[in-house]
Amino acid sequence: MLDLATLHEAIAAAVPDRECLVWRDSRMTWREVSERTRRLANVLHGNGLGLREEDRRASEPWESPHDHLALYLHNGPEYLEGLLGAHKARVAPFNVNYRYVDDELVHLFGDARPAAVMYHARFAPVIGRVVERLGRRPLLLQVADESGEGLLPGALDYEEALAKASPDPLHDVRPEPGDLHILYTGGTTGMPKGVLWRIGDLMIGPLGMRRRDGSPLTDLEEAVEKAVRSDHRVLIGPPLMHGAGTWSSLGGWCGGACVVFPERVDGLDAADLMATAERERVTRMPLVGDAFARPIVEVLESREHDLGSLRSFVNSAAAISPDVKRRLLDLLPHARIVDIVGSSESGFQVARSGSSARTFVPTPGTAVLSADRSRRLKPGEDEMGWLAKGGDAIPLGYLGDPEKTASTFLTVDGERLVVPGDRARLLADGTVEVHGREATTINTGGEKVFAEEVENVLRGLPGVADALVVGRPSERWGTEIVAVVRPAPSGAAPTDEELREGCAAHLARYKIPKAFVRTALDLRLPNGKADYATARSLVDGAG
Repeated sequence: MLDLATLHEAIAAAVPDRECLVWRDSRMTWREVSERTRRLANVLHGNGLGLREEDRRASEPWESPHDHLALYLHNGPEYLEGLLGAHKARVAPFNVNYRYVDDELVHLFGDARPAAVMYHARFAPVIGRVVERLGRRPLLLQVADESGEGLLPGALDYEEALAKASPDPLHDVRPEPGDLHILYTGGTTGMPKGVLWRIGDLMIGPLGMRRRDGSPLTDLEEAVEKAVRSDHRVLIGPPLMHGAGTWSSLGGWCGGACVVFPERVDGLDAADLMATAERERVTRMPLVGDAFARPIVEVLESREHDLGSLRSFVNSAAAISPDVKRRLLDLLPHARIVDIVGSSESGFQVARSGSSARTFVPTPGTAVLSADRSRRLKPGEDEMGWLAKGGDAIPLGYLGDPEKTASTFLTVDGERLVVPGDRARLLADGTVEVHGREATTINTGGEKVFAEEVENVLRGLPGVADALVVGRPSERWGTEIVAVVRPAPSGAAPTDEELREGCAAHLARYKIPKAFVRTALDLRLPNGKADYATARSLVDGAG
């Protein structure tokens, strides 16, 4: 198996002067990125961080023998340098949601136990307060930004620390494929949990290190040869604090691609994103559902862009409604959209391509388990089961949580599988019909309704920009379905009756919302995922 640090160094040795990372006026070559991440590794190692000798025999799947580096940053070069530099020092990096406030950060840091924190200067005040509450002081690396915030007491200025560090590799530290990479879940179905991935598993899983026949690519020389031939330039719009952004970036690097960031990195600016795509001749872009695709379509419809180099969009974490997908492909007929369903715990499980496809093709290792999670379903068994993932590339477990690890990572017929919580059917032709996360299932009048199914229909109706579906108590139904709708900015907003009629053409009557709440608020988190907390508060407020 391969590890990220060794592969990146090998590619840098093969193509030292090729562009590796582009943001604004900064253009770094593979040699420059390699040198800067070595310097960061030396900073971490010089402060005593790495693989803890006393814990290196940790054998339980919820244990980590590494020191941990928190990345509390907006997108940018420093985030990727933090990920790669940590692995070169055998420190396990983990993502921090930059929207978290003090109490949430205290909980997260209490769970993750960071030995070091890299953060943008704008977050210095909250980091200062949180560190005081933790009762212990990690190494603080402050990255300068436009905020003008001064350096926290005892913190190191990131650029100054790198300038003073050696650019040479750590001679007594050898990264291994078994080193851990921690990805914290978004917490949409409970408190965030740190998913423990071995970097070697992450590379042949979500980072895409596989041959065309699906077999793992684990030979260093072969991987470098493939990277040298690459002409890919990957534009990263989703935040790196979530899997979609991180996996697209690191997967690009593992394949020899140049990673490009748009000018704005503290939120989505679709005009800036597409101007960057045009200027930098990018070949691939990750999307996160309608939250990304719809504003991109509106920008492309407003003026012509030269995007002949853009060959593919990879969509994950949220659905793109059929009308938006059709409009995007009409604008860029030479490109294709690949929809992927997966999770922090499983990586990518199923995929589909094209504007009309309704079902998904399983990726290697994917299974659909029976409702009682005791066996694999066979194609055509008419049972609503659980989407699962096994094979050679799944995580170990959840950091510090043996109970949650045991309930999510199962052994079925001698095979270890992860079951993140998505419901699915395995159809007779071997494709998979995905119904959505069990946590967003609404039991109404004795029937189960998957919120995502209703949302997809609503988002495809005229005059609807976005929609989320939640349940609220009902004397008649136990729980009734309520839709929170954000009308399109132009044109007349559809009436309740028009929305019901639109739903009735695609859904059984019991799935049609009993009420509609309208809002001008954004119903998406920064990563494009559904903001159900906001939707529920709007429904509660509507009475």
